[in-house]
Amino acid sequence: MSDFDAIDSLLAAVGPEAELPVPHRRRELRERARLSKAQVARALGVSPSTVTGWEKDREPSGELRTKYAYLLDGLAAKLAAETGPETAPAAGPAAPSAGVPVADGFSAEPAEPAEPAEPAEPAEPAEPAEPAEPAAAEPAGSPQDGDGDEVEVLTAPEPCVLCGHPAGTRVAGFAQHLHPADCQTTAAAPPAQPAAPPAQPDTAHTSKPPARTPRTTRSPGRSKGPARRAFQEPSGPGDLIGQAVKAALAEHQGDVETATAALLKRAIPDAMRLLDETRKGARYDVIAHPWIPGILKKQTSRGADEIWEARPKWTRHELPPGRHEVTALDINGAYLSALKTHLPLGQLEHSTGLAHDRRRAGVHLITPPPWEHDAVLPNPIGQRDEPGPLWVTEPTLRLLLRLSGPKYGLCAPPQIHESYTSGATENLLEKFRIVLKDARDTAIEQGDEVTLEYVKAMYSKFVSTMGESNYNRELYRPDWMHIIRSQAFSNLWLKALRAHDEGLTVVRAMGTDELHVIGDWRSVFPEGRGVTEVKVKDTYTATSGTTEHMETEGEEE
Repeated sequence: MSDFDAIDSLLAAVGPEAELPVPHRRRELRERARLSKAQVARALGVSPSTVTGWEKDREPSGELRTKYAYLLDGLAAKLAAETGPETAPAAGPAAPSAGVPVADGFSAEPAEPAEPAEPAEPAEPAEPAEPAEPAAAEPAGSPQDGDGDEVEVLTAPEPCVLCGHPAGTRVAGFAQHLHPADCQTTAAAPPAQPAAPPAQPDTAHTSKPPARTPRTTRSPGRSKGPARRAFQEPSGPGDLIGQAVKAALAEHQGDVETATAALLKRAIPDAMRLLDETRKGARYDVIAHPWIPGILKKQTSRGADEIWEARPKWTRHELPPGRHEVTALDINGAYLSALKTHLPLGQLEHSTGLAHDRRRAGVHLITPPPWEHDAVLPNPIGQRDEPGPLWVTEPTLRLLLRLSGPKYGLCAPPQIHESYTSGATENLLEKFRIVLKDARDTAIEQGDEVTLEYVKAMYSKFVSTMGESNYNRELYRPDWMHIIRSQAFSNLWLKALRAHDEGLTVVRAMGTDELHVIGDWRSVFPEGRGVTEVKVKDTYTATSGTTEHMETEGEEE
């Protein structure tokens, strides 16, 4: 792409903003059309809470504004045709862009990091086929995570966008099962067929709700954008992990060691395939190869970028008087748990002088606050010798903001100078994480070390190779890599805070998974091998003034 192509693309995106009716009129049009907020949100690729804001006092912008205006104009025209002439709201263009929204997921086009920025708003998802009648009204008590996706309990089941079978809940506006295992279970047996009315001659076949299929039509005249990965043909989630293990054992005649080695070599492409499977029907269109700012690029081939991950490396300076038994605890599945974190969906956009927006995520240049508790707790930004501003990730910033709030009051708020962020969600990799967690739990329960090592390799290599790596060309998101790693460090820090608040003496916090404490730790942390449990890595004796101890190298996940 030439510089002039990029300029032409930018100029093509500039135009007059679509006009919208006043907020109360927007709500009136939707309600007269008997549409729920969830239906409108689903069509526009936003959350129901966003639609609520538009019907109160907020204004959409960019492409979303154009689409919303087109919807309202269409509603006004239909209502006028049904009930007679009516003053139609002022709207945007007579028709939307000729392009069809790209399907949720990624596309297999080659990466072009130098492309101009795309809008940060999540792309409109491909709509699943569903009946035209209005959806059930949204229950007032619908559970919702303030930073995650809305879960809506349906009064009548609707076809799951993943498997096509009845589901009792909507997630972020889409009918689907909350747990992947439910999809596998319902997909195993065909749904009950309704009884055919005797008067109908052609009732031999009852149509099944069509599966959601990706569409990849590109708007005419639009320059080639950042790469996306397209989903494979729908085939159901399936037991991809179990199938791979069985095939490897069969290929190597039951040789556990050789089969395990073969599985570890293919862990990266297998993880990407599993990601595709678990994101079928997902709401968001994720850019897999966006333009990346210079701060996220390595300065030299063997060097590092400018992002500070806040890795803990702390040892308590002095112990209480006396002789103490110290327990080194191992935090299980640290990177696996860290997959639940706020990840930016699209291309990062630069901003300065703005307050933190919890609906966005990325990296931030901050001046961290002074930390006055180093005698008993590690610094949340890790051991840093140089003062002054530094680039940190979303989990580190959120941790500092949380600790500066009224609940803890442990430090002053960090000063934010500039940021690179995009619209974000905490649940982007949630189904991917759940499938890996369930496989890990089952492998531990059955003593299946082959599957256990395979699963560990899948999530650890997935995280470590999504940056500048020659081993994973399908996903280039160094921002995600830093954010997930920082989330693991933040999780460890919060465990140290919990231990301290529960009366334990925190002696050491290292990396993602190592926490040394003095005291009855079993009353604070459950013991076991699950991701919500801890296990003993080592025990040793220390006395007042002697905190030095040999490094206990543990499993670095």
